[in-house]
Amino acid sequence: MGIPDDIEQFEKILKELTIKYEQYFLGLEKREPLRLLEEVERLARKHTAAAVANTMLQFRYNALKSRLSSYRQYWNRTNRMIEEGRYSRDRFKMEMKSRKPAPAADAKAAPEEDDIFRQYLEACKSCNLPINGITRETISASLEKFRSGLSDKYEPDRIEFRVQIEGGKPKIKARPK
Repeated sequence: MGIPDDIEQFEKILKELTIKYEQYFLGLEKREPLRLLEEVERLARKHTAAAVANTMLQFRYNALKSRLSSYRQYWNRTNRMIEEGRYSRDRFKMEMKSRKPAPAADAKAAPEEDDIFRQYLEACKSCNLPINGITRETISASLEKFRSGLSDKYEPDRIEFRVQIEGGKPKIKARPK
């Protein structure tokens, strides 16, 4: 292979390596792509000693080497953060493992709360009311208030919520299933 082909291959494999590292950092790949990294580093060293006559090829080659160097620093820093437990993906996983699993009723309630939230916003819009102060948290708190008030009469997963418009204002109503 000639120098242009080597540079083209270097660029192609470097793109592949960055994708593999991103997949590794996201947790999609289980192992760091060290073999591919070795191959890219071998291609980076291949023409270091040789003088590339074409200025454009020399520029592309040097730019790719610089890009590899920058990526290597980023990957090393991210790997260090992973080892120290400061990387956000790992922190998220650790927090999820440390939490107790939610009861089945709460798992069912989350999609229901989203539906109620959307229905409530739509009802406000149809009544020409402002929706500025309405958040998922306020709707969730209202539903939880209903649940706690009705928990002595009904099981939490046996309560159904719906949005009704009464007197020109949307209201959340609870009823047993």
